[in-house]
Amino acid sequence: MDAFLRSLVVVLLTLSWAQAQTPTPVVQANTIFAGADGKFEAAPDTAVLRLDIAAQQDTSPAAYQHAAAAAERVRQVMKSNGLDPKALQVGFYSVQPMYDWKNPKHKVVGYRVSTSLTLKLRDFSKIGGIIEQTADIDDMQNQSLNYTLEDMDPAKSKAAEDALRKARNQASAVASAGGRTLGELLYASVDVTQPIIYAQPMVQRAAMAGVAAAPVAPTAEFTPQAVTINAHVNAMFALR
Repeated sequence: MDAFLRSLVVVLLTLSWAQAQTPTPVVQANTIFAGADGKFEAAPDTAVLRLDIAAQQDTSPAAYQHAAAAAERVRQVMKSNGLDPKALQVGFYSVQPMYDWKNPKHKVVGYRVSTSLTLKLRDFSKIGGIIEQTADIDDMQNQSLNYTLEDMDPAKSKAAEDALRKARNQASAVASAGGRTLGELLYASVDVTQPIIYAQPMVQRAAMAGVAAAPVAPTAEFTPQAVTINAHVNAMFALR
């Protein structure tokens, strides 16, 4: 291997060690090591709808009754859309006293009952109706919607394939520049990064916003955002 090829291999090895999270083998004679990033964008298969209920009243029982009434209306919305209320998952439930901080004695002036409900949907056509019907429920504080990919294994494989293809192309270019040809794959490691989904408030209750509910759902006729899977591959090839 000439000096030019050796120097390029050293650069690739240094960059790969800086990017990769997994251990790599020692580069041997007549081999070349390359690292590359790949990605694959997949259409989401699941919509995640979060509904936050928060009721504040003078007494704890009154706040509980208001929150319970809001939750019952959510159950009815689920049933009217052909969904089992059991599909809703409870994220948390809390009862908090509310204090008058202007009063030196910090007197309790009320109670706030809060709960968070999460619904996962495969049928995206139901989203608009559920959002519209739950938006005007009393004590519905926030709604948020995001899309995710539950069946992620095929997308992970595609992202890894893309990263390996790029690593092979890089290694092949270096080998060709040094007057050599790329041989078989001797070693490879894969590090796949799954996307982190953050639920952002999307719609507040129409009465709180001071506007009438829109006749068309905010998500109607739009395409759900694609989910991007990233992968990093370290690969060692033989040199001929």
